[in-house]
Amino acid sequence: TGPMSSECLGNLLRIMLSAEYFENEYVSLSIVDQSGTAWELDEAMAAQCGYRVTYSTWSSTEFRASALSCHSHLEKDVFTVTIQIKASPTPDMSNATTHLKSASCHYGLWRPRELICESNYMEVSVRRDVPQTIKDFVQDEPEDWTLVFPEAKAEEASIWQIVFHQPEEKRALLVSNAWSAGYGLNTTNSRVLLRVPYTAAQVQLVKDQGITFSVLRSSTFYKYQWVILMVDTTVACPVDGVDYTNKTITWTVPKYIPPLSAGVTSFKDVLVEAGVDLHKLSAKEMASRKYVLLNELNVITMKIPIGAEGGYYKTSVNNGQLGAKYSISLFLEHQWEDNKWGLTKHTIIKEIETPFEQAEVAITNNLNLSSRLMNVTVGTFLPDVELVNLTFEGVDVSASEAVQHGYLIHRARYANGSKAFVIQVPLDAPSVKKEYMREDMRAYTLNVTLTFITHPSSETFVIPVIALSAVKDAVLLSARGFCDGRNLHLTITHGNVDQNWLPFISDWHLTPEAAQKYNYSLRDNGTHLAISVPFLSSHVNYEGFHTSAIKASFYLTLKDGITLAQRRDFSVSCIFSPSELIQCLPNGTVIITAIKLGGDEDLDTGLLVLRDRQCKPSQVTEKTATFKFSVNTCGTSRKFNGTTMTYENEVLYFRPGNDTPIYQLKLLCSYAVEQTVDVRYESKKNPPPSIKPGFGCLALSLKLFKEKSYSEPYQESEYPVVKYLREALYFEVELLQPKDARLDLNLYDCWATNSQSQNSLPQWHILIHGCENNKDSYRTVFHKVNYSLRVKFPQHLKRFELRMFAFVQGTSLLQE
Repeated sequence: TGPMSSECLGNLLRIMLSAEYFENEYVSLSIVDQSGTAWELDEAMAAQCGYRVTYSTWSSTEFRASALSCHSHLEKDVFTVTIQIKASPTPDMSNATTHLKSASCHYGLWRPRELICESNYMEVSVRRDVPQTIKDFVQDEPEDWTLVFPEAKAEEASIWQIVFHQPEEKRALLVSNAWSAGYGLNTTNSRVLLRVPYTAAQVQLVKDQGITFSVLRSSTFYKYQWVILMVDTTVACPVDGVDYTNKTITWTVPKYIPPLSAGVTSFKDVLVEAGVDLHKLSAKEMASRKYVLLNELNVITMKIPIGAEGGYYKTSVNNGQLGAKYSISLFLEHQWEDNKWGLTKHTIIKEIETPFEQAEVAITNNLNLSSRLMNVTVGTFLPDVELVNLTFEGVDVSASEAVQHGYLIHRARYANGSKAFVIQVPLDAPSVKKEYMREDMRAYTLNVTLTFITHPSSETFVIPVIALSAVKDAVLLSARGFCDGRNLHLTITHGNVDQNWLPFISDWHLTPEAAQKYNYSLRDNGTHLAISVPFLSSHVNYEGFHTSAIKASFYLTLKDGITLAQRRDFSVSCIFSPSELIQCLPNGTVIITAIKLGGDEDLDTGLLVLRDRQCKPSQVTEKTATFKFSVNTCGTSRKFNGTTMTYENEVLYFRPGNDTPIYQLKLLCSYAVEQTVDVRYESKKNPPPSIKPGFGCLALSLKLFKEKSYSEPYQESEYPVVKYLREALYFEVELLQPKDARLDLNLYDCWATNSQSQNSLPQWHILIHGCENNKDSYRTVFHKVNYSLRVKFPQHLKRFELRMFAFVQGTSLLQE
């Protein structure tokens, strides 16, 4: 049928633009006058000149023109309109193709008065009646008009001015001024025409029988030869009268409108017809569509079921919500006869749109397991909706680019013109979230937000899509554990569910940096996670201790990297020999490591001692304490048994104020007495060691530190320091001068007072003759000083720890 088609509809011409031909094109429309000049059409020009352009969802773009439009070419009873269409694939209209369309229509049976109520303008045309007596006079010369009325033109049959009748005044406008104000004026040999936009300043709103009319009361003066003639060009059009109840549109129009009936004393109905899209419908056609047309005494009523044939639904967006409105273009033609005008034809075009009704969008997910594709169908939608954008994982992608991210988009079209969008996404696409559910099940979640646009209104709305598919394809982790003489090893084989799982020991995240700190081995090559921990380490649990065996266990938990939910637990347990805990060196030195068993969580390994409670551990962790001492010290007993000498001691733990140990680990070291070593020696009379008193200047410092690491002392600005009872205090005494490596610093007496004076009373001795005070409930603990960057001479420092206490007398606290 080509890009355009035309249709004659009485005193209106319709030209349709093919939706298929101009699909995906930007279009501009112009009117071509008789000289061939193209005038681009805009809203103001359309209302002034008698044009109307509508964009329908289901059909083509429609252009309508009045028979007496500005650029109509009139010849006898035929009017011709020419339009120009430019179509371009780009908004700047470059590379546009041009199409011309001329259409002619015959309209010969003009009534004395004809009114058109279009959607964007009101139009009245009346017959020009010239009395016969005037026709018989001779026309004056043109210059006479210029002398009498300079404003009037000398051309025959030209409109001179228009007078608007308003309640407060009458206002006259010359033709040029009326044009500037947006009015359309025209004359033919037989008719005078006035066209009024609904927005014109002189338009009034008048109610009649509850219906509001847009009314312009006016008289138009035109010149015929040497006579000025006047015609009534009042026009009135209903602007409401539409009601929506019980899924029905009810349109009511009063039959006799006062502004159009001034001076009229008798009325007679001649014709009432109605239809859709300017096509008149017979009574049989109306009945088949369930339309109702009622011609009552004072009103004409038309009832249309919402959704009926002749109208269409279009997509609407309200506050971001998707919905629809039903649209239908009704028209009513009412002809009546009266004693003033004779026959009047009133054509009313009513473009009706029902209120917004929210719509739900169905989302279905059909999993194609054989091809591992999620098929998500979104819709249905009306034909005026298009998918333009997808958003997933915070990334916006246009619909045309989605294929580069693994998304295939198809449109499913249905017989009634509606459509749905089918989105295919591989299960293994990066944007599809995979989560282990249970046993062999994995959950695949597609979370994408779709952005749509409506045509031609360009409204946008979004629909979030969350599609979930459960698939039996989970490959779970497996593990094996083993031990060698000094380490526990755990090797985990990855499955396909643990990509985001993290290794934890209890609540401690085992990172490569953390593993290195504890001398653990942590390796992950993508397929296997291997962990090795020493037998004696902070994160090994000791669950059984016998004379011949120790059970050691290492527990590992894998947690979700996002929610930290516990996913899987693994452990490895091994039996170690107790001999791993003790070393009996040939020189008589014993190194023993005591371990804290499960169930002894409140045991402080730092408070473990040997039989001589002065012998403290040299190294402490949360679960172990290591002692290093000579067999001749720390209360070690010995027993001779034939060829062996056996040394025995115990590692003990006492609760404060209780002399009965709650932890007891017995250790034995045996040496063979028959083993002899030949040693050549020479006896010399060495002088006995002696210490002579000397005199000199010593510089000493006493500092209080914040932690057991002795890394940060309290600064002068932080005093006085506030501590709670039994809270640990860490002291360091340092010999500052002289820096002589031959000197050793020893503490003889240390005491505390209740004031800043060292001689004040009461006093409490912390160290007596270099030892802790046996009367202390919490005895002073000495800490070993090792060489470091800060400590060049460890023998110049002494460190000790004591518990915070207070001076009391009876039950009262002594204050300074």
